[in-house]
Amino acid sequence: MSSIEQEALKERVDAALESLRPHLKVDGGDIEVVEVTEDMTVRVKWLGNCEFCSMSAMTMKAGVEQTLRSKIPEIKTIEAVNGMT
Repeated sequence: MSSIEQEALKERVDAALESLRPHLKVDGGDIEVVEVTEDMTVRVKWLGNCEFCSMSAMTMKAGVEQTLRSKIPEIKTIEAVNGMT
């Protein structure tokens, strides 16, 4: 995958996460796309209160993974580079 394709995919992931951001921001948190790897792993970073929230693992499974896989089925895995997940 070229760097242009990777950047376009990263933008698609970021756009897909927009539907989740209002829910995260209510609790003082957010999520940032760090990278999309060649093997289609999305790496995200929890921000604000989400970084240390005990519910971040559930948010990852029920919110982030479900949203990304429904909108971008080629994504294989999603992982946080910080926080509880």
